[in-house]
Amino acid sequence: MTTGIVARSLSAVRAIVASAAGIIGETPEKTLARVRQQLQECAEGLGGEVSTRQRAVRLAQTYLELDDAGRHAMLRMIALEFGPDPHEIARAHEHYQASVGGADQWDAEAQLRAAMRSSRIRILTQFNAIPQGVKFLVDLRADLLRHLDDDKELRALDREMEARLTAWFDVGFLELQRLTWQSPAALLEKIVEYEAVHEIHSWQDLKNRLDADRRCYAFFHPRMPMEPLIFVEVALLEDLADNVQNLLDIHAPVADASRATTAIFYSISNTQVGLRGVSFGNFLLKRVVDDLKRDFPRLRTFATLSPIPGVVRWAKHNPEALREAFTPGDWKRLAAAGVDGPEDSRLSAVLAGEAQWPDDEALARALREPMLRLSARYLLEARKDDKPLDAVARFHLGNGARVERLNWLADTSAKGLRQSWGVMVNYLYDPDRIEDNVEAFARSGEIDAATGVRRLAARA
Repeated sequence: MTTGIVARSLSAVRAIVASAAGIIGETPEKTLARVRQQLQECAEGLGGEVSTRQRAVRLAQTYLELDDAGRHAMLRMIALEFGPDPHEIARAHEHYQASVGGADQWDAEAQLRAAMRSSRIRILTQFNAIPQGVKFLVDLRADLLRHLDDDKELRALDREMEARLTAWFDVGFLELQRLTWQSPAALLEKIVEYEAVHEIHSWQDLKNRLDADRRCYAFFHPRMPMEPLIFVEVALLEDLADNVQNLLDIHAPVADASRATTAIFYSISNTQVGLRGVSFGNFLLKRVVDDLKRDFPRLRTFATLSPIPGVVRWAKHNPEALREAFTPGDWKRLAAAGVDGPEDSRLSAVLAGEAQWPDDEALARALREPMLRLSARYLLEARKDDKPLDAVARFHLGNGARVERLNWLADTSAKGLRQSWGVMVNYLYDPDRIEDNVEAFARSGEIDAATGVRRLAARA
């Protein structure tokens, strides 16, 4: 551990922890000393199982007693003072280089690996010994992620935590459960709380999503039995869905699920911020498809009705693409609907996602084609690091789906108009093309899209 790192850590921690010390009735110096002592004891890992559990409980309690600034300080202390020793790594690496090809090469490799092992991991692993310890670590990383943009020195700790959580939350350890109206109330409340795509407005709304023609599945970790990690909501239909308001209408009659030929995944919600970067959504969909095919042999089509959350924001930053989406014919139709050219304030409010306008049938008809063209171009051409800019598209295309169809005014909620002018997209999971699509997308970012969608993008 270098003197510079320690000095920088001490200075930052003393400045930040002062605001937290008053919560537990200690001076900043005493709080700092107590935190460091507890971390040191956990890093040394002396004693048996009981001692390990007691240390982890004390450390977790200390962390939870601190305010946000104090927790930030403690995370900095773990990151900067409990990493591997650079001098030991250098010595072990030199020994390994000298031993390559010799009789003790493998011993030297083991010594190098041991030198690179961080005390941070030893500290964090001990929380596994206590009830709710895994959940505590997930929440601790959520705290860490909030500070990461402004505090780059936490990155090493974040990388180690992500790697460890990825191993602990390997899909082989996860349990798939179907949630029903008979599931524990506490668990159903979590579904309401965590729903990230289409807000659940009432218990009647939730009951509708769990009815006979609906399914809800979630992944759980054995150490977090009442905390869904990710869940998907499914509608069993006879055709592709093109309107989410109709899909979620609590007054609509319950369909006969035995006649369903199409499963529509209309909401997929990750629930744990601290598991960012730990991917299991693709495994969830595969498991759900297998479960549905077993229960409903008539199912042939598996698709989504998905939002396009970034298209309005992208259009604001790409005014040229926005202009190119409108043809002379579009402007004639808009003029007939009362829009006086590109600078019309009413049109500007619509394009910015700020206006409520779908009830104006003439305006809705005039906007349909240019907005569909622009949405198609966004999905197929807008890129970041050679991958689709849209996060939802990135997820489904990376799992082998095809951009099948765009749906006009499929979500007329304020959120739907704000993020995509009400446009939604069907991603289709075709079993005969999934593997080829996954490989093409991973290799070159190639996107599989239906001819109609490609034609729209070309016209833009």
